[in-house]
Amino acid sequence: MSVRTALLSLTAVAALAACAPTPGPGMISGPASFVLADFEWSAQTGAAAIEGRIAFRLDGQAFACTGSVGLTPDTPYTRQRFQTLYGSTESAALPEAVVRARTVADPNADYRSFVRSTTCQDGRFRFEDLPDGGWFVIAPVSAGGDRTVLMRYVRTRQGTTATLTL
Repeated sequence: MSVRTALLSLTAVAALAACAPTPGPGMISGPASFVLADFEWSAQTGAAAIEGRIAFRLDGQAFACTGSVGLTPDTPYTRQRFQTLYGSTESAALPEAVVRARTVADPNADYRSFVRSTTCQDGRFRFEDLPDGGWFVIAPVSAGGDRTVLMRYVRTRQGTTATLTL
């Protein structure tokens, strides 16, 4: 093989590699292990808030909150977990039975102490004193039958209130 042929081959390989997607925010690049240090930022107190309301409708039926609304910090581990459970890291509305039937890696990882919870009253909820960062909001809802779980990703910034409608 000539030097010229070798250089052309290397150039072609480099061009193809440049076209491959690279992981960015919200993208999953491989198995993510549970690392306690990844969650520490979320335990801080901040000046941000999340204010939400439930307005989910399906087949003409209005759904209402049927439990506490949860707020899980965005980490490589939770991002991968939510991709597996909900099929998305942005938003989802799935039957609770479907979510519970899915299997995640390292299901015994205990990050519960970093999950915040609040009540949902009259279809509204609020989280306060949050630090800057990404969060997954989880709200179980029902229209009288089986529960559906709503999930939405939200980012907080100091001194602001993120508003969302699920």
